[in-house]
Amino acid sequence: MAGIWANVPARRMRQFVIVLAILAACLPTAVVMAAETVSDQPHNLLNNGDFARGSGNSCDGWRNDAWILSPTATSFSWIAPAGGYPGQLEVENMRDNDARWTQTLSLSKGWYHISVWARSENVLKYFTGANISVLEDGIVSADLRGTQPWQQLGLYLKVPRYGADVEIALRLGGYVNLTRGKAFFRDARVERVNAPPIGATHVYDLAAIRKAENPGPIGQRWTLYATFLVLAVFAVIGWRVFMLDPRPTIAADTARTAATPEIITPRKRRKKKSQRRN
Repeated sequence: MAGIWANVPARRMRQFVIVLAILAACLPTAVVMAAETVSDQPHNLLNNGDFARGSGNSCDGWRNDAWILSPTATSFSWIAPAGGYPGQLEVENMRDNDARWTQTLSLSKGWYHISVWARSENVLKYFTGANISVLEDGIVSADLRGTQPWQQLGLYLKVPRYGADVEIALRLGGYVNLTRGKAFFRDARVERVNAPPIGATHVYDLAAIRKAENPGPIGQRWTLYATFLVLAVFAVIGWRVFMLDPRPTIAADTARTAATPEIITPRKRRKKKSQRRN
């Protein structure tokens, strides 16, 4: 091996060493760029969001729910991937109902894009149709009514600083919007984003929505302190009254009774005279 390198001219050896040094210097930068490229690719936070795994009419990671949870009202079906087509979830309402496939996620602070591809068959046109939503007050995407081809539905959600648990719903119907028909879903996704694009619709702030649902007590902080102070004063007064010794009052009543002059009626006078004769 040493003989081979001995035959290499010194000039070529220097060029070879320079090339190796350049490659060594560029390697960390290339690794960082590759890692950034991978991290920039959207990551689906849903478990089994492509509906590739399941058994019978059950889909791994998903559960079904409805306003009227009865086989005569709604049927839920898992359609396994086949023939190059992705897996699907189906909801069929035979009666007016609000039915959905759901999955619970724990999300950290930030913005998220929640989306799904959906199509509808014979869904009533006057009530909320096929949609993706978060089971909070009014967090819902656009919806499909009637018979519609595959379309991507989505919404943007801002999660507050301490994070939140949310329930994602692939849904046919809505609150006070019971409907009939069929809805099909595929490729459901929850992806972290920097912010909604300019002009985006269906944008929601989870903290603001939850605050509106639970406004809390009305008033200011000083009124709370004043209330506690008044209660404390009444408590002290009540305790002092309770602890007062009742015996002076009893003694005073006895003395007052003794000092009261006896009233002698004619009957008492006759009774006394009779007692004296005896």
